[in-house]
Amino acid sequence: MHDIEPYYNWRHIYVSEEDQRSPFYNRQYSEFEFTATVYNYYIHPQWDDFGSRTLYLKVLQADYEEKYVVIELIGEWNDAIENDIMELKREVMDKFMEEGIFKFILITENVLNFHSGDKDYYQEWYEEVSDESGWIVSLNMPDATQHDFKKAKLNYYVELMNIENWRIYNPFHLFKKIDDELNRRLAI
Repeated sequence: MHDIEPYYNWRHIYVSEEDQRSPFYNRQYSEFEFTATVYNYYIHPQWDDFGSRTLYLKVLQADYEEKYVVIELIGEWNDAIENDIMELKREVMDKFMEEGIFKFILITENVLNFHSGDKDYYQEWYEEVSDESGWIVSLNMPDATQHDFKKAKLNYYVELMNIENWRIYNPFHLFKKIDDELNRRLAI
């Protein structure tokens, strides 16, 4: 896991530690000290800690004009023991919503396990973004993880979507592709 870096090809467009509105503004990173772990596996030092012991993230893009954010996740999403959704909602998502962002793209291809807990934070988050015509999308979650997510019926609150080669898009075009798809589904 230590060699899986957050996607870096959009850094010429957006850098979360340089964004004064980002929860990770002024964060300092080391390229040489590996201190964060998911269980006993070290992860790359560019991932951001938001209060979970098993799940880390990187904000790849926050567009305050278009009202969307792209966040990549890595690790184990554990609501049963760690209540990761509460930490994620309170420490990251609420802060972006205070800045007017209501469309969330979560790149979850590196979320290897999911353990469900209470649905309250998902429901709260869904209702808050829906009030603003927003949405929450989990992109490219592995099949086994999707199975557990669907089993907990959380796909009612978070849309599960697969887009192969999402990296070929720039952030705005990825956002537009997802937004257009969701609007098409609603129009049917």
